[in-house]
Amino acid sequence: MNFTPHRIPALLPKMFPRLIWSMPANEKIIYLTFDDGPVPGPTEFVLGTLQSFQAKATFFCIGDNVRKHPEVIKKVIDGGHSVGNHTYNHLKGWSTSVEKYVESVKACDGELRTSNCLLHTLFRPPYGRIRPNQIKALSHYKIVMWDVLSLDYQVGGKNEQYLENTIEATQPGSIVVFHDSYKAEKKLNYMLPRYLEHFSQMGYQFKSL
Repeated sequence: MNFTPHRIPALLPKMFPRLIWSMPANEKIIYLTFDDGPVPGPTEFVLGTLQSFQAKATFFCIGDNVRKHPEVIKKVIDGGHSVGNHTYNHLKGWSTSVEKYVESVKACDGELRTSNCLLHTLFRPPYGRIRPNQIKALSHYKIVMWDVLSLDYQVGGKNEQYLENTIEATQPGSIVVFHDSYKAEKKLNYMLPRYLEHFSQMGYQFKSL
């Protein structure tokens, strides 16, 4: 699986119903998720911005980043956010054996336990790339995809257009991906507070998975 830009094709959730693409849409709730942290700077910016809007989110963490930055993952936990597994070292499922992939997932879980995370058995495959035999091997996890991708990691383009596209793609119950990473930092810093402000003014709440 691999897809851009902002909203996924409607066919994907039908092709892979075992995966979680969005949540029930009967209330004005958005589920923000952040991939690839925790790292000093971007993750802390996200936490402060979320706090200013009384928003909760889910952080899909790379195990090696959890190991290197225990003080940052502690801030995520103390903020009352959910934490999920994003493999130990951001593996691409399409080019990784099942054994190595599962080993990386378990290693990430080990780091999260060491950091006293309350594990929610949430898992997100890096790049959205995962093969059916890997899905089967991780059957005890809730594998969380998304229906809205902010593309904040892309270089170039107008921040205003990325923000507008992400807003237009969002619906009640959407699972939205941003990235608390250095690569995405510039677009993230522009988009996230404006995105939160827009939907807060519309009466939306932001909840963790």
